Amino acid sequence: KKEARAGLNPAGPWPVQLRYETGLTGEEYVRAEAWRDARLERCPNHPHGGCSVGSHGTYGRKTPPGAKVPRWYCRESHTTISLLADCLAARLPGTLDDLEAVVVAAEGAKSQEEAANEVRRPEDDDAIELPGALRWLRRRVDLVHDVLSRVIGLIPDKLAGCAATMSAVREQAEEQPRIDGAARPGRRAAAGAARAFGLPTPRNRREESQAGPPTLDGA
Repeated sequence: KKEARAGLNPAGPWPVQLRYETGLTGEEYVRAEAWRDARLERCPNHPHGGCSVGSHGTYGRKTPPGAKVPRWYCRESHTTISLLADCLAARLPGTLDDLEAVVVAAEGAKSQEEAANEVRRPEDDDAIELPGALRWLRRRVDLVHDVLSRVIGLIPDKLAGCAATMSAVREQAEEQPRIDGAARPGRRAAAGAARAFGLPTPRNRREESQAGPPTLDGA
């Protein structure tokens, strides 16, 4: 009954999403059509084999334009499995760079209304009104800040006392340019946790300067 209320079909297919490590930006992912190179090494429900998991085509994402996500289907577990490129945000439209830029803009603005006006594009025919833009903005800011607090908990030796904001985490990271060998596993775990939730890890300032302005366009 809970499954039915949640809009899930008990008979399947059940959706599973795994990270597809590419190291590409959203534009590079589309330009290279990197989804064609994706391979599912094993079914997450049958790690030792024995199922009939096979290709199940792709589905498109509105942003970046032309992006596709490859997926597979396991008949035995009624499961669809998709590989989401590491440049794309999970559970949200757009890329991780887009998401990070929106949150950074919100943190630096005098008010959320100011930030919402900054990141939306009034010139678009389908531009949303301010109340909708505020809901859109708050959803992303709340999600990012919530997960950053979890990431900080994973590496307290490096981020103890750090506020759960993109600005604070960036500043803390810049103050510690060298990470000793013992701390690297924790940083990798934190980065993995952030990406699992569809969140960005800090970028360097050169990458940030090359990024376009955040927008409120599509899924």
